[in-house]
Amino acid sequence: MTSRADVCVLACAEAFRGDGEILAAGIGGAVTVLAARLARLTFEPDLLTHDGVCLLTGDVPALGRPPEVVEGWLPFRDHLWLVLNGRRHVMLGASQIDRHGNTNISCIGDWARPKAQLLGVRGAPGNTRCDPTSYWIPRHTPRVFVPRVDVVSGLGTDRGAYDLRRVVTNLAVLDFATPDGSMRLASVHPGVSVADVVAATGFELTVPAEVPVTREPTAAELDVLDRLDPGRAREGEVAA
Repeated sequence: MTSRADVCVLACAEAFRGDGEILAAGIGGAVTVLAARLARLTFEPDLLTHDGVCLLTGDVPALGRPPEVVEGWLPFRDHLWLVLNGRRHVMLGASQIDRHGNTNISCIGDWARPKAQLLGVRGAPGNTRCDPTSYWIPRHTPRVFVPRVDVVSGLGTDRGAYDLRRVVTNLAVLDFATPDGSMRLASVHPGVSVADVVAATGFELTVPAEVPVTREPTAAELDVLDRLDPGRAREGEVAA
């Protein structure tokens, strides 16, 4: 039986469709890493994947396993070259995101006296300005989907983002395919209603007249996913 986590991994993998020979980088957990590897083993075989540190992998190992084939070394200098030249599609997380895709991973509250200190902006400005960027948000709530982010870490469509592809959550897939670059509901996951997504979003979404259901993995895709994640670590990352 297909689980919500299976649907989420595939929806994240679909963000890499059509990318060709660029580095696919999943950041922050099992779902994004699995998404890049699933895409490479199915519909996007030219993708470059890495071990999470500094090795380009010739094969596509399961989660937690080292690669058996190493294609190259990717030191930080070369990684930055890829970022600055648009050769990396990264899937990030966000503590806050607004209707134009501006994201916050820095702090919650007034930056001069925050309620909570987070990661800092890290590489989000460069990634969003120079490269295709997508997001995986495992808990879709109004506390995350906010009218205005407290600090802009990653750029949105109204601030010069290069190519915001999609936002995948535990409830839906969203994109920015609107005239003003604001967020649109692209699909709802099986068992989720449009009303569920609207209620979990703290700003007005663009909702088309017909909203499709997110595609479920095929039997072949599920087989690949189970080989990549035999311990089903993906299930622990997806909010019920």
